Formats: sequence, structure tokens, C-alpha cells
Amino acid sequence: MKAVGLDIGTTTISAVVVGIENGHLERAYTIENDSFVKTKYSWEKIQDPEKIVKKVKRLLDEIIEANHDIRVIGLTGQMHGILYADDEGKAVSPLYTWQDERGNQPYLGEKSVCDVLKQRYGIRTYTGYGLVTHLYNAGKGLLPEKAHSIRTIMDYLGMVLTESNNSIIHSSNAASLGLYDMKSGAFLEEIIAKEKAGNIILPDITETLSILGTYKEIPVCVAVGDNQASFIGSVKDAKDSILVNMGTGGQISVYMDNYLEVPGVELRPLAKNKYLLVGSSLCGGRAYAILKNFFQKYAEAAGICNVNHYEIMGRLAEEGIGREDKLKVDTSFSGTRETPEKRGNITNIGIENFTPEALIAGVLEGMAEELYEMYLLVNEKKRKNIHKMIASGNGIRKNICLQNIMSKKFSMVLQMAEYSEEAAYGAAKAGMIAAKEISGLEAIGIEI
Repeated sequence: MKAVGLDIGTTTISAVVVGIENGHLERAYTIENDSFVKTKYSWEKIQDPEKIVKKVKRLLDEIIEANHDIRVIGLTGQMHGILYADDEGKAVSPLYTWQDERGNQPYLGEKSVCDVLKQRYGIRTYTGYGLVTHLYNAGKGLLPEKAHSIRTIMDYLGMVLTESNNSIIHSSNAASLGLYDMKSGAFLEEIIAKEKAGNIILPDITETLSILGTYKEIPVCVAVGDNQASFIGSVKDAKDSILVNMGTGGQISVYMDNYLEVPGVELRPLAKNKYLLVGSSLCGGRAYAILKNFFQKYAEAAGICNVNHYEIMGRLAEEGIGREDKLKVDTSFSGTRETPEKRGNITNIGIENFTPEALIAGVLEGMAEELYEMYLLVNEKKRKNIHKMIASGNGIRKNICLQNIMSKKFSMVLQMAEYSEEAAYGAAKAGMIAAKEISGLEAIGIEI
């Protein structure tokens, strides 16, 4: 018997086939998610949801055709983004992704939506969060004429697969939209109404891993957030592990069995009365890619092409790590959630250390430092109970030097997650739990 996990990422769509009895990943699939729509605004980052759904269904049908013993389908995908659906559940807007920056654009005079929410209600939220996007659209008269309800892209996929118009969202996705009360497990609908954006139906929230319906007689599980799915897919013992993810962005995730607000990091739902403390660096692994592009542009200007710059950078990084007079690089090149206008910097530049190897090592150490500073915000008592560091994401999986830096920085032995498609694998495990094929205790050491 097998389970399928689907992950709708921003740039790729992934799927895995997992053996239910042994948890073995039998096959992984990755296709391009080339669904971005060009617009006249540089801050607008939108995708075509119907194109995404067609791609996923084509891939899923291929998997089902090759595997006749699939027992459940689990879903996850890029968090924070939203689309609008009509009263029959059909998408009538683009997918406004987590990268969309309208939440920082002028909304009321010179003030952004994020500014207004902070000043009027004391709520800190961020551009790219779905309900921030919704307030901007409502305030600027940008709501589609037939807009009836709000969906995430993975919830929309679940609705299409099960041919249902029921709008159900797991708490892990609901919280990612912003304007969500973690304690009550509900959207802050009163504030949405006060901002004159309450005429759109919000999805019903569930805190349990439940079955939405079936696709070709196969049960489909409610979608979970990709951060939570990655945690489920990477960590085997939630209570004594920290998950470090380095992809386009960077994240640390720590399990909490009680509600705890920590300034500078975000509390996210995992299940009923179970949470993840999450610290996010916006640039993350992209900082290393930016540096690669820097070297590549110079090389091509010098007539040197077809070079594996990452390989060369890896060799040079080993030389730079051992230096005593290191360059200190702040890699917040894309700002932070709290201060989006912040930019990175390079300090401690001297005559002897302004070299490629020192710069490469400095960027890698800066990437690790950003996440470590967030980890230190977790209370000391909790940190003392964490003994395992699990790492996921290609930004660290393919970078041995960064693995060593992270291990030294956190004073823990680093262990790579068993499978590279962590979110899709976690979605498959979530589906198994929903279908009662396995328990949460078996999956990650706690009941969810």
C-alpha cells in the first residue's frame, strides 16, 4: 500500500510515492511550475492557478496509472498566498503569491496595509500574507467581480480533486494568511469588516488532519502548510529536534506543546494545542545564489563561460573558513519581516582579507548567523532539551561547507533529512495519519 504527497512550490511542483508500511520513498517527481504572470508592476508576484492545477492533475494521473495501490493523497504547498473563487468554487483571480509586495505599497495615503494594521490594531503582519493582500485589493477596488471566497492554492487543488465546493482550511494554512487569532483558532473577521473587506467568505478552519473527499476513489487529505509538512517529513522526534531549512529563504522550526509568544520569531499551528516556533530569514539560500551570480557575471565579462561556479565557490569557502581575520557579512539582503527596508552589509574589510574566499565564507557564516540569532530567542530551558539538528533544503543539502558552519554555530551534530522532497514526503505522512494508516506518534513522536 502506498501514499502520494503533492507539494505546490513557487518554482517547482513535487510529488512522492511512499510505502505506507515502511515509510520508504519509492519515487519522487519534480516538474517546473512556470505559471508566473507578467504584469506592469515590479512588486506584483502572481501565478495562474488553473495552469498549476492542470499540471498537478496531469502528474497525479500519471502516478495513479503507474501505482494501483494508492490509499491516500496528501497535499501541501506555498503558504501565505491566496486566490478568489466564485460561488461555484471556480478561481476568478490569479494566485497572489507570498512574494507579492502590495502589502508594502501605499494603501491609505502613504501608509501601507501593514502600517495601518499596526497603528490601528497593534497587529504586526507582513506583505505577501493573504489577508493583507485581500485588504489591499478591497481598498483599491481590485476585487474580481465574481469573487465569493478566499482559498489557498493547495486548498483550491483539494477542492478541484474532490469536486467539492466546501471551503476547509487547516490551521497551519489559515494562520499563514495573517489576521488569525492563534488562541481561539479563528480569523479576526471583525477587523476585516472594519477595513471594509468583509464581504468575502473565509474558509472554515480545522485543526485536525481530516479527509476532504476522494479523487478516483482515493481519499484526499486536507492540505497542510509547507513549513509544517517539511517538519513532519524531516523530523522523527519532534520534542528534542530543531529543523533548519535552507532553500530560497531560510527557517528554523522548534516544536512547542504550549502557546508561547516570542518577539522576533513566529508561532505557527501544527495541530490542536501544538505549535512550531519559526524564525525566517527572507534571503536565506538566495544570498549564496546572489554571490554566485556576482562571480558569474564577472567571469562572463572576461570571456569565461560554462563554468560550475558553485563547485569553485565550495573549494574557496574551505580556504576562507579557516581565516582569523574574517569578513563579517550581514546577509539580510532582502530585509527582514520586521524591517523590510533593511539591507545587508560587509564589515571588517582589510587589506589582506578582501578576497573571494573570505567573501564566500563570510556569506555562508552570515546565513548561519541570521538563523542562530533567531534560535537564541527560544527560551533557554527549551533549548537545553534540543539535542538533534535536522537540516533540509537544497541550499544546505548541496553545501558541505554550510553544513559544517551550521553544526559549529549551533554546537550540534547536523543530520540531513532522509529525503530531499521533505514537504511532499511530509504531506504523504499527513495523509497517512488522516487515513489512520499510521499515528502521529509513529510519524514524528507526538500525536497530531
